Amino acid sequence: MDVGTRLKNARKKKGLSQRKLAQLAEVSNGTISLIEQNKISPSVSLLKRLLEAVAMTLGEFFDDEKYPRHKQFFRADEFTEHSFGNMRFFQVGGDVKKRKLQILREYYPPNGDTGELMLVHQGEEGGIVIHGEIEVTVGDEIAVLRAGDAYYFESDTPHRFRNPGTEECEIVSVCTPPNF
Repeated sequence: MDVGTRLKNARKKKGLSQRKLAQLAEVSNGTISLIEQNKISPSVSLLKRLLEAVAMTLGEFFDDEKYPRHKQFFRADEFTEHSFGNMRFFQVGGDVKKRKLQILREYYPPNGDTGELMLVHQGEEGGIVIHGEIEVTVGDEIAVLRAGDAYYFESDTPHRFRNPGTEECEIVSVCTPPNF
């Protein structure tokens, strides 16, 4: 996935310079340049902030238009992969048009983190930890969840995910509405 080229295309489509996008997203224009050159990978929260500045959702950003709306079954090799730094997300039906639900298989390596900037979006999300452990921050609450534990919250409350463990953490999650 060429995140840099996609961001550059989205920025240019909106008629924005790197400097203007940086100003709107409150980051340095050097950061924009490094992302567009694929020299650094943005965190999930940073990419969402950049896309908000160009009025684009993560789903639109990663849309490859592979599947028609009527597709109902997906093999493991058909999941849409999204990578943010060393974190990987595999989305079921990610390219299905007009979907109302997002299902992800998420992998957080040790120290994997969605970023210090908390995530905030409309809807609800929940998930079950399959393997490892994950620290979930929702508003002022922080919990370390382990295999078999789960979370469920309104996602307009600022939230963050971080793996404080020594093993990769695997989560199966759902979110409405989709934001990838």
